[in-house]
Amino acid sequence: MRNLLSFSAVFLLLGGSEAFATNPFSNFRTRARVKQSNPQLRDVGETVVDPLATDADIQQEPPITFTSSPTTEESTALNPSEQTLRSKILATDSEFQKSLPDTRSYRVISLPQNSLTVLLASDPQTDVEAASMHVRAGHFDDPPHRAGLAHFHEHMLFLGTEKYPREEEYEEFLGRNGGMSNAYTDMEDTNYYFNVAPLDHDDDDDDEGGSSEEEKDDNMNAEEKNGKSKKVRHGTSAALAGALDRFSQFFISPLFDESMLERELRAVNSEYLNGRTADNWRNYQMLKQGASKEHPFSKFGCGNYNTLTNGGDPSLKNENDGNSGEEESANGSTAVEFGGGSSPREDLIKFWTDKYHAGNLRLCVVGRASLDDLQKTVEQAFGGVRPPPPGFVANGIMDRIHAGKLQLPSPGESHPKDEHGEFVFLTEHSTYGPSVAFGPDQLGLIREVVPLVESRSVKIFSAVPPTDDPVLRESRPFQVLSHLVGHESPGSLHHLLMEEGWINSLSSGIGISCSDFCLTSISINLTPKGMRQRDQVLAKTWQWLALIKDSVMNDPHGLIEEYHKELKTITDISFKFREMGDPTDFSSRAAEKLFDYEPHKVLVGSSEAGEYDAEVARAFLQRLTPQNSLVVVTGPDVEDSQDDLDSSARDGEWQIEERYGGKYRQVRMSDSLLEKWNHPTDIDSRFSLPGLNEFIPEDVSLRCDDPDSVATFDPDIDYRKEPPKLIVDTPKLRMWHKMDRTFRVPKTSIRLQLNSPEVYRSPRAITLNRLFQKVLTDDLNSYVYDATVAGCNYRVSCVPSAYRFSVSGYSEKLPHLLDVVTARIASLIQEMKEGDEAHPALAEIFKKAKDNLLRQTKNYIYDSPYETGSYNMRMLMETPVWHISDYIAEMEGEYAEHDPLTMKECAEVAEKCLFGRSKAVSLCIGNIDEKQAKEVA
Repeated sequence: MRNLLSFSAVFLLLGGSEAFATNPFSNFRTRARVKQSNPQLRDVGETVVDPLATDADIQQEPPITFTSSPTTEESTALNPSEQTLRSKILATDSEFQKSLPDTRSYRVISLPQNSLTVLLASDPQTDVEAASMHVRAGHFDDPPHRAGLAHFHEHMLFLGTEKYPREEEYEEFLGRNGGMSNAYTDMEDTNYYFNVAPLDHDDDDDDEGGSSEEEKDDNMNAEEKNGKSKKVRHGTSAALAGALDRFSQFFISPLFDESMLERELRAVNSEYLNGRTADNWRNYQMLKQGASKEHPFSKFGCGNYNTLTNGGDPSLKNENDGNSGEEESANGSTAVEFGGGSSPREDLIKFWTDKYHAGNLRLCVVGRASLDDLQKTVEQAFGGVRPPPPGFVANGIMDRIHAGKLQLPSPGESHPKDEHGEFVFLTEHSTYGPSVAFGPDQLGLIREVVPLVESRSVKIFSAVPPTDDPVLRESRPFQVLSHLVGHESPGSLHHLLMEEGWINSLSSGIGISCSDFCLTSISINLTPKGMRQRDQVLAKTWQWLALIKDSVMNDPHGLIEEYHKELKTITDISFKFREMGDPTDFSSRAAEKLFDYEPHKVLVGSSEAGEYDAEVARAFLQRLTPQNSLVVVTGPDVEDSQDDLDSSARDGEWQIEERYGGKYRQVRMSDSLLEKWNHPTDIDSRFSLPGLNEFIPEDVSLRCDDPDSVATFDPDIDYRKEPPKLIVDTPKLRMWHKMDRTFRVPKTSIRLQLNSPEVYRSPRAITLNRLFQKVLTDDLNSYVYDATVAGCNYRVSCVPSAYRFSVSGYSEKLPHLLDVVTARIASLIQEMKEGDEAHPALAEIFKKAKDNLLRQTKNYIYDSPYETGSYNMRMLMETPVWHISDYIAEMEGEYAEHDPLTMKECAEVAEKCLFGRSKAVSLCIGNIDEKQAKEVA
């Protein structure tokens, strides 16, 4: 966000994983606006040209020097209104690979004035218009004396331009047009985006690039003039045209107003101070501190007042005093300009000049207007962006290929090898070489970290080549690896560790991804028992990796290739029926993809996977060794632990990371431990690779195309507005149904709410029901993990009045998933009623669920003031209502010791709620007809 420096690593360092929820071949990303780009080579000091531009397109331009602000005359090569050149079309709509539900029209152009690459998307039905500019520059490009400059620069671009100098002009215009804006700064990227409602106004100030009233009237069709519909303007909406005109000035003539520097410096400093109390930021910076100081990954990306002013102290500045120089403030402290440091303005201008030109920018615009109208608007608004300097090549895969800086093997040609016969990955260590972020000195270590909030985890980071390296891009062995490491079926690492009661969760994927290296991440969230047994957890993890490696090395065209084919099939189906999605998110992602994909492949992107390559898979897996990894152990117990564990860093000195204050110590792995993990002599007999996925759909036909549905179709009905129909109405069940005729995707959603007065009858009852929900969720993972990989999902939740169940995904396999879930609920209750001795593994899951629920309940005190206030208001307004202290008393303390919660009691209470006096309400919607819905009932 504008006030949030975003890194993909933050989510992964917390153990998150979405690797295969929708697209198993997409680069692993964290996404609540947490993104990670995959740029490539940028030779320092190199002069380059946009490879897509001809000599005639490039406008020669002398270096720019700013004396006060980057003015229009200084930053615009040609006046857009005088242009007679036409944009070069790089991809037409017919060339794009689209999903079936995608009704947008697309075009990629290169502007005539500056060769700026732009993706245009015309969507006449959209209620939101959006645009995004992606800049291939991030905090890796910060100068040594201004840590955080890229982030600060992002802030400053919002604070006025030469054409629109008033600070709030941009935000106010978006607000008047139902829109918003945001931005994020990453390692090698910065992204700016906005959206508006497709509105037109009579206000001249808001009608940038609009038509006159006479022109608008001429554009009205007969139906509109007869009053049968609202007046529709032809051409780009005033809202989008005005927003683009204001947005474009960020990249043409920003002011970097000196009077606003101090306030914005303090805003960045406030973000930094907030991050000091968050474990994710502390963990991320500790990872960066452990990297080679010669590599830009080690930089401090957020920045603070001290680093941005090159030594300034914020306490020495009177925030309300705009005067320069030293003077005495009212409280006797000295007010010093920039806290005794220096102004960052000159460095801001230099950063903008060096990085913010058309060769280093990519734009995406989504609007209601036609492609031609959108193109005219973009040409007018962004024609003033400076062209790239001669010889510039952006740090992107396609730019490097077109410029001849990256040579791909010809079809049938063998993979590149070095003089020692070792596999060569073309982009590895190429961008910032010869420096290597994580080499032998930074790996082969065990690090122990003391968290702020109670949490226990083990993470294994392994250094590997960039995942978008041309050698890896086709076969993507890291996706099969991540799929197997994170698999939850019986016989998997996850299942074994859960059965032992050692973990709460396990995830895997790409943790850090940049242009010349990646770190894979295996993140294991531990229970207190698992923390004490972490030597065993780590030993089992390396055994599991050895089993996978053995299958790849010794069975090159066996089961591993079948997994690859499965994932490829899932990806193909997922893309085929992928819906268009939110225009804002689409524009932000697509602008970034323009750097790394051919224009006509921007939509399909990483969803297009090649065939399995055993040689590439072997070369990639050879990197997953202990000596090429960093093991991070996090927990409140490590500081005072006296355990004699192999995975302990007890011989290391405690250190404090200077930026965020994280406390850690580390030691090098011993030779004996390396040998044990590298060559496990005894792999656990319970391990077995998973079987093939039975939930992959084969029938993706649409029920709305069935003969009976076609026969009953009424063209006069707007089926989007038709409400669901009540098809079952009995004392025990009311079910509604609606078959999809609009979105035309082979997916269905079934939701069921089972209302029961027993769920919230007492603090003990609701606590036991919540425990059952946790046990059920953990238990079901091993039964339906394949379903989630194949695009079918389930959810079980317990609220004060009911249990809620939902299943969604591809229609063909949904009944099977529903059968598995409901059958397991009944059998699980029976097993739990048989007690701990009959089912010790289940007893471990119950104990872990109780520990987790207790910890989560007690962590209530760390909730935000808003959440705390909302909770206390509920306490005052609802009845009956139980307080958190009542739940805690059921799980720990004198009462809990006298009458403990048991697995048997938990099953009995859940059975009473689920199968006793209750009434169900259900909704079936999507690619399901009425007959099928009744069969569900």
